[in-house]
Amino acid sequence: MRRWADAVPDDPSAGLALEVLTRGLAKSEVPPEVDARHTVGVLVDGRWLHERASVRELWARVVRERKGAGGAEQELCLVCGEPGDLLSTIPEPIKKGAIPSTGGSNEAQLVSVNSPAQGRGGAVKLVNTPVCDRCGGRSMAALNTMLASGRHRRSLSDGVLLWWTREPVDEPLIELIDDNDPDPDAVAHLIDALHEAPDPAAAGRVDPNDFYALTLGLNNARTVVREWLDVPLRTVKANLGAWFEDHGVHDGWRGTTRYLPLWHLTLAAGRHNGTQYVKGTAPHGIERELLHSALRRTPPPARLLPLLLQRIRADHRIDAPRTALLRLALNRSHDRTDRPMPRLDSDSTDPAYLCGRAFAVLEAIQAAALPDVKATIGDKYFGTAMTAPAAVLANLRHGANAHLKRLRRDKPGAHAALSERLAQVLGALTDDPPTHLSPREQARFVIGYEQQRAADFAARAVAAAAKAAAKAAKAAANTPDEQPS
Repeated sequence: MRRWADAVPDDPSAGLALEVLTRGLAKSEVPPEVDARHTVGVLVDGRWLHERASVRELWARVVRERKGAGGAEQELCLVCGEPGDLLSTIPEPIKKGAIPSTGGSNEAQLVSVNSPAQGRGGAVKLVNTPVCDRCGGRSMAALNTMLASGRHRRSLSDGVLLWWTREPVDEPLIELIDDNDPDPDAVAHLIDALHEAPDPAAAGRVDPNDFYALTLGLNNARTVVREWLDVPLRTVKANLGAWFEDHGVHDGWRGTTRYLPLWHLTLAAGRHNGTQYVKGTAPHGIERELLHSALRRTPPPARLLPLLLQRIRADHRIDAPRTALLRLALNRSHDRTDRPMPRLDSDSTDPAYLCGRAFAVLEAIQAAALPDVKATIGDKYFGTAMTAPAAVLANLRHGANAHLKRLRRDKPGAHAALSERLAQVLGALTDDPPTHLSPREQARFVIGYEQQRAADFAARAVAAAAKAAAKAAKAAANTPDEQPS
């Protein structure tokens, strides 16, 4: 501040600011919420001091003095490709706490070589990474701005994803992945982009915008660049469309396809305690791997499918997020014929899928006949049925005869519907149920089970709506018309 005040003797603001800093502030003059961690800006006559041209010029000179490599001549910068005054160290660190980390949250350096053992040829600092002062300052300012941004930043359990486009775009992109209820029109647009096959003339008129994404982590006070993505914007749109198409599940009550946010899919890979998913039990790094799968249209990690099946057997929890993960794993396998639909496939003849459907129907028969039963066949036998369905289904089919007999006596409508449904599913099996299922077949079993339940929910919703409409019509017919007074 003294140096600036000496350089601009005619500017009264410099002297005024220096006087305040010299005498200090009384405790009563400092707001209680301000402490040493805050950055203070000085406003004089409606203008910020740090925005004045003389301040900017002086600070740039100070940065070159403090951070410069000390070369007498300008040298080539690797960033801009132009000769410039090279830096000895990057002038600004990444702000504390900007990158989530499990091992602390200190300020971090993007590039730093402190000892000869770490540098190529024994060189330290930025000798092997020549960056001019202009590029170093701008790159760190841009990086910290995005790290503080709400739209261009997505926190991960062990890092952060930053993304941007060469030209600004108004439509949502990464935001859709985490939206609990994404805009159906936006999702439909992305899926259309996935299936679009323009002719060469139309392809030449496609917006040549580019998409960039950077995944950062921390290792003590060093920044770790875990992943870098640089692709055309239309490619990312198609990849996101494939993400939604490959994991969407049918919602039987609403009659729509449901898309799950990434955070919920990550939780579903962890443990369920009977009430909710337990935070922190998902495999380490699974969130970043799923995000990679969404942006690059690659298969999810190979560990996901066996781990998810083990979780389902252990906690007996099957819901939309876990079904979505199973669909994603099967849809992105190397077997192009293994593509489960988002809703019930009544034409499928896959034995594992049909066994899952049959188990769901048998469970529905028990629930209709014994609505107050405490331990259902799902609680007792689902884990065994999804791995070795032959023996389990045979025993359950035999036990269902008593339930069907009770339904025929007490609920003839439910008896007719459920017995017909069971006969259709079992009749589609061209052979005996398999004695053992592979992991991929177990996934199809679970998907068949869940989709049959969703279809049953949808049928009940339609029946309930029809019953309510009939009741309302009957009430209206029995209401006498009002007579004019």
